[in-house]
Amino acid sequence: MLFNFSKLSSKIRAELTLKRIIFIIVGSAIFTFGIHNIHSRVDITEGGIIGLMLLIEYWTGLSPAVITPVLDCLCYVLAFKFLGSGFIIVSAVSTVTVSLFYKLWELIPFMLPDLSSFPLLAAVLGALFVGVGVGVGVGVGVGAGAASVYAGSVAVYFFGEEALPSVPAVPPTVEPVREM
Repeated sequence: MLFNFSKLSSKIRAELTLKRIIFIIVGSAIFTFGIHNIHSRVDITEGGIIGLMLLIEYWTGLSPAVITPVLDCLCYVLAFKFLGSGFIIVSAVSTVTVSLFYKLWELIPFMLPDLSSFPLLAAVLGALFVGVGVGVGVGVGVGAGAASVYAGSVAVYFFGEEALPSVPAVPPTVEPVREM
């Protein structure tokens, strides 16, 4: 057999504990709430993958609920070699919940006042939502989407597995690449 589904199934059960799933859901809800209700609305962007997502939304009108999984999957291909399947499994669930919550927020009228006249306040509040949402996941070793995948992969590539503890979004279940 080329692929061992039993092994994959046990790996998924080991990585996706109830605690992690709850933290993924809560973190995704907070993160996407801030991105949708503040950053997208006020035209504030971020750097990295989140910024690229907002830029693509601005240019094309495509929903971040669609853009996010595409960008995340591109990063996961890179990360698989460096961060292992456990990280990818948990991060994939995070990607799905981020997309679902973003779509949910799009279906509901904006829940915060328009802060376009107060860009500094909008930037601070938006960053607070993003930071808390991402931090909830990172606290239990859940990747915060593509940004964490990219950061962890680059750190391992350039600094080896000893870099893993210094990359906060890399969970303790990471399987570092070993020389053959």
